[in-house]
Amino acid sequence: MRIIGGKLKSRIFKAPPGKRTHPMGEKPRGAIFNALGDLTGMTVLDAYAGSGALSFEAISRGASSATALDIDKKAYITLTENILLLGLEKEVHASRANCSTWVKNNQDLSYDIVFADPPYYDLNPKHIEELATAVKSEGLLVISHGAFYRPNFNEQGWQLLSHKQYANANISIYKKP
Repeated sequence: MRIIGGKLKSRIFKAPPGKRTHPMGEKPRGAIFNALGDLTGMTVLDAYAGSGALSFEAISRGASSATALDIDKKAYITLTENILLLGLEKEVHASRANCSTWVKNNQDLSYDIVFADPPYYDLNPKHIEELATAVKSEGLLVISHGAFYRPNFNEQGWQLLSHKQYANANISIYKKP
């Protein structure tokens, strides 16, 4: 795996072993970050972080900090190894935690961008809704999901900025009111 843009462009990092996690491909990742634009100074929550690809890409493109969460032991170990490999100990904080529980226990924290890239076979809509509470006003929620799940935050006043499909990955970007 590699970082595709920004100051860390072309830096290589590892994917978690096994089939439990499936890292986001470069094409959808590139499309997300092209849509997001300038991330200078932004804070990021990377839920279901896996390798940390979304956190690393965000930092590479100017985000000031990222909190990366994953409950899977192998993914968490790989994530922490990648942070060290890329020298991002000051910018990326990793936590081995259930995303939903972590957000509930850290209600005082909010982020400019929240990435939710759960395993499609284990996507729980309630967890996505809980993650949405961590988005700052005017912030963004970026959800990677399978075709069977259609997020709908319009009723809460969120604005759907983008919805695109890349092979079996659907990417929805919402802006919080």
